[in-house]
Amino acid sequence: MDPDLTALRTLHDQQLRRGARPDGPGARVERNGPVVRQTGPAHGWNGVLWSALSAEDADAAVAAQIRHFRAAGHGFEWKLYAHDTPADLGDRLLAAGFVPDEPETVMVAEASAVSAPVPLPEGVELREVTDEEGVRMVVEVHDRAFGGDSSHLGRRLLDQLAGAPGTVAAVLALAHGEPVSAARLELPPGSDFAGLYGGGTVVPWRGKGLYRALVAHRARVAAAHGRRWVQVDAADTSRPILARLGFAELTRTTPYAYEI
Repeated sequence: MDPDLTALRTLHDQQLRRGARPDGPGARVERNGPVVRQTGPAHGWNGVLWSALSAEDADAAVAAQIRHFRAAGHGFEWKLYAHDTPADLGDRLLAAGFVPDEPETVMVAEASAVSAPVPLPEGVELREVTDEEGVRMVVEVHDRAFGGDSSHLGRRLLDQLAGAPGTVAAVLALAHGEPVSAARLELPPGSDFAGLYGGGTVVPWRGKGLYRALVAHRARVAAAHGRRWVQVDAADTSRPILARLGFAELTRTTPYAYEI
């Protein structure tokens, strides 16, 4: 049965944005008038989760968040969704000095509908990440798959595994013992949703079904933790794959970054 996407988008906003809870140790979620934001360690995620602004109060609210994170001493992200108000909020963020990243499509599916195991290539196994060595391999895969330095992700994942068990899971695909693909699952407390993040595969192993296998594995974990829905902020490269797996498009989101 196809979900009621309007109702599901409202539920997504209520649980993951307006009603968000801290996503790791040292983070706190604050309600600052019509804005919900998370403030935490510099290596964690900091930013605006939700806002309900008007043309009259938007600029003042944007300026207030800049002052707040400037006082905290680090940059932050404003997660702007296509249905947020006012309609020109993106332009206002640009004028205030934010830099937009690539837009993403928020996609959702019932966990039970996308959890069927995917056959793995010969010599490949999936392994849950439970310790520092596993986290090191996740970082290695992300560095190779996406480029850049993913050490901040490793610190955040270690913090979550140690300080907030049950709110995050990560999985590796190992080819004859070598890490070749990795992804994580966020399990926000009190939510019907689980979030799929960071599905990266090193170049020689792309196109062999590892991305699909990691989606299915995490959907099974999400269902085992009582989550009905899995959601992805999908890049344009992964959106067609997820659509073929049965994910529906809920809305669009653009991260706007502000550097201090």
